[in-house]
Amino acid sequence: MRLQDVLSADDITTELLAVDKEATLRELAQLLSRGETPLDADEVYRVFAEREKLASTGIGSGVAVPHGRLRLERPRMALAISRQGVAFDSADGEPARILVALLTPSSHPADQLKMIARVSRVLRDEAIRARLLDAGSSHAALRIMVEEDLRQSSAPTS
Repeated sequence: MRLQDVLSADDITTELLAVDKEATLRELAQLLSRGETPLDADEVYRVFAEREKLASTGIGSGVAVPHGRLRLERPRMALAISRQGVAFDSADGEPARILVALLTPSSHPADQLKMIARVSRVLRDEAIRARLLDAGSSHAALRIMVEEDLRQSSAPTS
């Protein structure tokens, strides 16, 4: 499954307003709860908060990937850009400025690992992260994520 299959411009904000981790998780839950199949934002928040109790999903380099599992038909993803950054207990101590929230079906646990790996590959490139931070709209951010994901998918492997 590619990022274009689970991420849309409606699920992206380039102006995350939250200033702390809890508020960020709530705002991400709100983003994910909209759409053609609405979800309960409180339930989504609870899933993210429970996962954060296990270990921070701040992966470093200004990126966090809050994630969890719910009874869903298909994976759901949201992307948020925080201009000021949010303390996310990342191993490197850097605030998270790019946040990718992911929900996957409880019935398909491997989907979560695959999607996190896919997001991590796209965001490991500092130039891509810089482009996302400069994205002026949700459509621009979506284009960056999808193009890079497709580029990596079509690149020959060594």
